[in-house]
Amino acid sequence: MIDSEQREMEGVVALDECDFIAFDDYVELTSHSQPLAQHFLSTSTLQRSAAQSIADARGHGQNPDANGELLDDLQDIVEQNRLTAVFQPIIQMHSGEVIGYEGLIRGPQNTPLHSPATLFAVARAHNLGVQLEHLCRRVVLERFVELRLPGKLFLNISPESLVQRAEKNGETQAYIRQIRLDPNRVIIELTESEPACDYTLLRQAVLYYRSLGFEIAIDDLGEGFSSLRLWSELRPEYVKIDMHFVQGIQADPIKRQFVQSIQEIAEKSGTLVIAEGIETKVELMAVRDLGVAYGQGFHISRPMPEPPTEIEAGLLAAPCASELAERLLNAPTDSMVMTALKLLRIVPVVTPQMNNNQVFEVFACYPNLQIVPVVDNGAPVGLINRHRMIECFAQPYQRELYGRRSCTRFMDAKPLIVDKNTSLPDLSRMMAQADAHHLFNGFVITGEGRYLGMGTGHDLMREITQMQILAARYANPLTQLPGNVPINGQIDQLLQQQVPFCACYCDLDHFKPFNDVHGYRKGDDAIRLTARILSENCDSECDFIGHIGGDDFMILFRSQDWEFRCNRILNRFAAAIQDYYTETERERGGYLGEDRQGRKIFHPLISLSLGITRVLPGQYHSHHQIAEAAAEAKKQAKKIFGNSLFVERRATAQSQVE
Repeated sequence: MIDSEQREMEGVVALDECDFIAFDDYVELTSHSQPLAQHFLSTSTLQRSAAQSIADARGHGQNPDANGELLDDLQDIVEQNRLTAVFQPIIQMHSGEVIGYEGLIRGPQNTPLHSPATLFAVARAHNLGVQLEHLCRRVVLERFVELRLPGKLFLNISPESLVQRAEKNGETQAYIRQIRLDPNRVIIELTESEPACDYTLLRQAVLYYRSLGFEIAIDDLGEGFSSLRLWSELRPEYVKIDMHFVQGIQADPIKRQFVQSIQEIAEKSGTLVIAEGIETKVELMAVRDLGVAYGQGFHISRPMPEPPTEIEAGLLAAPCASELAERLLNAPTDSMVMTALKLLRIVPVVTPQMNNNQVFEVFACYPNLQIVPVVDNGAPVGLINRHRMIECFAQPYQRELYGRRSCTRFMDAKPLIVDKNTSLPDLSRMMAQADAHHLFNGFVITGEGRYLGMGTGHDLMREITQMQILAARYANPLTQLPGNVPINGQIDQLLQQQVPFCACYCDLDHFKPFNDVHGYRKGDDAIRLTARILSENCDSECDFIGHIGGDDFMILFRSQDWEFRCNRILNRFAAAIQDYYTETERERGGYLGEDRQGRKIFHPLISLSLGITRVLPGQYHSHHQIAEAAAEAKKQAKKIFGNSLFVERRATAQSQVE
């Protein structure tokens, strides 16, 4: 669904070249008035065909696994039709309406072939991929109709498959009509794992299939070799943005710019955009704010045998300002609460009942698989290391001796197991304190004690490094509050949404002499105190707080009682700052210090000035204008002695008159 590896793991049902009328016969077919042939293969016929192919494969010695256990399992799955269709909803981002589903497949639970990755790998290893795909497609189509799911069904096909010659009897179209599924509800989703073939040929094929009622989508836009050219050549009805550009978009301006550019192209070309891989609310809101029409991902719904036909109302609730801040700009805070779930990888699993020969063949099917988890009734019990197993089997008589014994023989029974909600900093500390081999083996990720997937040490190191980079770019290192880039972006976002708010410029008075006389450590403490008081007295559900730099802060109020909050901030600050002075300094209301010429000068105690600019929709057009207005309000506040609040009301009144 998302990239070639995950698509295989999620068991995306691919339409292949055996299912379509060859488009080079299109003219010949459409020149006759007779309807397309109504003959089609039933699911039971496909089962018998695939089962016979398995038997033939075994008879001709096409049996890479030493004892044929996995091939036996595959034959049993096919003969007993033990495949399960699951569906992941695709929703309209503003209304929450389900517009369609992506069809996926699963093997039997608690078996090595439950994972679609293993299922299809074994099939391909025995040259049975095409037969299995045929059966999977029929299972998905039949279940889709049986469940009476609304909207469209998205199925995947590579450009290479689309242009190849195929059978000429209209099997797929006839079958779809036989099960009472209108072809215009089926979306051919073009996937691209290799460079695209002849564009002229592909364009002709797409025109042909459109004439049959199918619509076209391009999958994983931005991930493949030439997906932008495919878009230009084919003019699809849908494009799916690769999950790489969606996940973490609230903290990455490059990803945001990419998605925004794609949306602009889509609007001009009449194409609808689908954002894949939405895993958090902040990602969903950030993508929706850019105008993306549709979305899918775990945050909306995981693939399910009986998927929801409606999405819970709260999923798309209008965001408050604090959510806007989090998803768009507060990268350090967001990064610090990233969890192990961010690193989740779906890999094949084995059970304690499997023998070492079977596990060896799992490794054979996946040359890049280094670690395989051992799972018993949903609970992780250990890990098996590829190199250790191969090294043992390479020794004389070891495979003969241990091949049929339980795979727990080579299992690390004490793997590093973490809950999905473990924060990445905590996980990093756990990894550093654990034995060195865990860095290579990785860690098991669980949810409520049940196995979910694996994470790698490499992925953890990459994310931690990215968090540090983002923190350096977006957060003030002293207070960890968002810096200038997030503040400006948040203001522009609020302007774009045309919501009223108040920009409050906060500045410490007489801070520099305090820093010079009492030292930078006390100065840093005073700045942190200010940040804490501002945070504690703002509404976490409505307000955004940023640290411009030095002793300057910015609050973007959307809370209705902002004026009360400002006065409470001033009172709390006036009381708390007293602790930073001696009793004598407090009694005098200040202290003596030297200016640059060495003259003694009396300096008052630090005070806080707040300058407020009220912003109405249409009144300002950029963060630059608001920054100037807020700075002017702050300047007026600083003219008032002591802790002060100045509200600029003239611009607001003028705007209301106009």
